[in-house]
Amino acid sequence: MAHALMIIDVQNDFCEGGTLACSGGVAVAERITNYLQSNRDKYEVVIASRDWHDANSSNGGHFAQPGSEPDWINSWPVHCVSGTSGAEYHANLDVALIDVHVQKGQGKPAYSLFEGTTPDGRAITEVIKELGVTSVDVCGIATDYCVLASSLDAKEEGYEVSVLTDLIVGVADETSEAALQALADSGCKLVTA
Repeated sequence: MAHALMIIDVQNDFCEGGTLACSGGVAVAERITNYLQSNRDKYEVVIASRDWHDANSSNGGHFAQPGSEPDWINSWPVHCVSGTSGAEYHANLDVALIDVHVQKGQGKPAYSLFEGTTPDGRAITEVIKELGVTSVDVCGIATDYCVLASSLDAKEEGYEVSVLTDLIVGVADETSEAALQALADSGCKLVTA
């Protein structure tokens, strides 16, 4: 009966100055750290995901082809390439507070933490089950893409899911509002930290 915090994609490329920056990313990274420093005892495990895309690859069409514009739905500018500073956690996120790291993408499109693996290649779904997790709180970037996908997958896997709405930031207001509605409709709780 473990309670987990899932921190989604708080990476340099998704914060101000990055190739796919979300306005407010730097501040949300700091708020997540502050929250976790005060509430670490609420969680048996803290899990953090990162996009971890292959260099010199379209990553299954996830990256727009050179010379063409991304469609901003299925194809994106190059971002979070493994081994680059853009793929690293933002400096405002205290990585010492994280127990399990997840890498997702790795040659194909992947939005949900549940599509990822640990650095040693283990499926995160297996790791989470081994830890006895029954409920999760979700925070991070971006509300309308990876936070949405991770939260919906957690719900589908049978976990109780709460999305910490003051510890997330999205790509765009309209799609973020639609994402929050979809999460509520799926039975996820929308709460503030």
